[in-house]
Amino acid sequence: MATKKKPAKKPAKKIVKKPVKKAVKKAAKKAAPKAAKKAAPKKKRKLNPALMVPIQPDELLSVIVGSKPLPRSQMTKKLWAYIKKNDLQDKKVRTMIIADANLKPIFGGKKTVSMFEMTKLVNQHVS
Repeated sequence: MATKKKPAKKPAKKIVKKPVKKAVKKAAKKAAPKAAKKAAPKKKRKLNPALMVPIQPDELLSVIVGSKPLPRSQMTKKLWAYIKKNDLQDKKVRTMIIADANLKPIFGGKKTVSMFEMTKLVNQHVS
């Protein structure tokens, strides 16, 4: 019978901890005064000129935002002011808008519309 050789045991590696170096680094960080950082000057964002072009709302939308041409940003502000004033956001799902008599024709006859779909539907009523 052939005898199987047992593999030779490898000598265990010695683990050397170096707590002294870590403690020295931490102490050095605490002792060193922090250099005063200068705030980088903030760059002003340029407004997209396409958003500032006045657009004319149609008759249905002019009931809510007015009949004068407005930039898209102002039109959106007025629309949201109307929604919040008349409490037209759904209480549980805040992204849903409940249509009242003035908004129903803009929303294509739908009773509720998500706020993301609302922008698509409102864009159909501007020129």
